[in-house]
Amino acid sequence: MSPSSHEMPITRSQLIALIFMLAAIPIVLNLHLLPALFAGLLVHELVHLLAPRLFGTQSIGRAKLLALSLLLIAIITAIALTITYLVIFLRSDSGSVSVLLEKMAEILEKARQTMPAYIQALIPIDSSALKDLIVKSLRDNANELKSMGGELGHGLLNALIGMILGGLISLRQTPSNAVPKPLVQALTQSTGRLSQAFHRVVFAQVRISFLNTVLSGIYLAIFLPFFDVHLPLVKTMIVLTFLAGLLPVIGNLISNTGIVIISLSVSPTAALVSLSFLVIIHKLEYFINARIVGSQIHASAWELLLAMLFMEACFGLPGVIAAPVFYAYLKAEFSDHDWI
Repeated sequence: MSPSSHEMPITRSQLIALIFMLAAIPIVLNLHLLPALFAGLLVHELVHLLAPRLFGTQSIGRAKLLALSLLLIAIITAIALTITYLVIFLRSDSGSVSVLLEKMAEILEKARQTMPAYIQALIPIDSSALKDLIVKSLRDNANELKSMGGELGHGLLNALIGMILGGLISLRQTPSNAVPKPLVQALTQSTGRLSQAFHRVVFAQVRISFLNTVLSGIYLAIFLPFFDVHLPLVKTMIVLTFLAGLLPVIGNLISNTGIVIISLSVSPTAALVSLSFLVIIHKLEYFINARIVGSQIHASAWELLLAMLFMEACFGLPGVIAAPVFYAYLKAEFSDHDWI
């Protein structure tokens, strides 16, 4: 009886491909190329997902091209609408710097009234003092802000380049009569496993974001009003929670910060309750999220938590974001070679 594919030894080409992928993971993280990689994988997966569903009657190549065109139109439209909204908002009275400073000063003034004297001394008393404090802080941290701005711009540029590369790769077709060389075939299989791992983690992240939005919506729209606490911009915060939740780890930080700041505009007590609620809920969600992602990549929650802890220690926040995808890829790679 012939041996099964799982019992066959790993070939030299497969070993080289595996070594290449193992070396590429820390290189991508150390060179801050994670936005480019994830943006490229996202576009690549969306093209392959949309093409057969929206343009199934077309040829494969034409369907992919139409799907990619639709994605580009959606991305460009979203960017244009965002820029237009920001310009209109900043030119309006509510978006002017002076009005924003006044609103911030009002929030801080309400907070000062219920705080101990030693804390009141640290809080600006009016918009002028707040402006002076902001200017001083900006001046003292100019180098750090310049570095952060440069990194943000570099990350956005990398993401844009990654999208372009992902779109071009998604359109690539191998002739049916072509026989790839062993190393090309091995690398194609490995990158396919990485793409599949990304696909599973992203769809799991959508479920996580939906769960997070439901819990936050219950808190903002039901729990707080029940105790006669009515926050402004509740619908906006719920939408922001879902959109930000699509980003692993950092998305929760963005939405939570917004909720706490809005709560502070009502009262320090509301801000403290919101902070306590979010900390408790998201600590529980941390394990629930691990189970949701783990079910998609066939890994236990403790495996994923351990991978995230290790990657965070090695690469910081990018490591935490990348951990589910890279761990899912490595587990698929080792499983396919019958090593685990």
